[in-house]
Amino acid sequence: MKLILKENIDKLGEAGELVDVKPGFGRNYLIPQGKAVLATPGAIRQFEHLKKEAAIRAELTVEQAKELAQQLEATSVTIPVTVGEDEKIHGTVTNIQIAEALEERDILVDRRKISIDQDIKTLGEYTATIDLLGDLNPKVKVWVVKED
Repeated sequence: MKLILKENIDKLGEAGELVDVKPGFGRNYLIPQGKAVLATPGAIRQFEHLKKEAAIRAELTVEQAKELAQQLEATSVTIPVTVGEDEKIHGTVTNIQIAEALEERDILVDRRKISIDQDIKTLGEYTATIDLLGDLNPKVKVWVVKED
């Protein structure tokens, strides 16, 4: 029995593969669980069409990520903080504060994708790296200034 897998199944195949299984396994387990569909000519054409659409969407996502990377490289954010003696910050500047500062400029970045190159404990200029897609890692300048 030939089936098209809808999801990855251990020791059988990856999603989108055309596999040959015993009729009982396909009829009693894979098809009722929604893990596979019968490999009819129409189903094969439909699945190939979905693969092409997914590839186009992935390509658009890469283009959007490159545009975002260029926008981030040209951006610098200013974070006002309260300071004590010797211009030392109370606490430290976190990736959450950087994400919020970017959001104020209408740039949405997940805070978990922001890494700060060093601990920010004094006023000055720092660099934060944002992990987008693959090897796209734009750097954003972070200015830490005294709060008025």
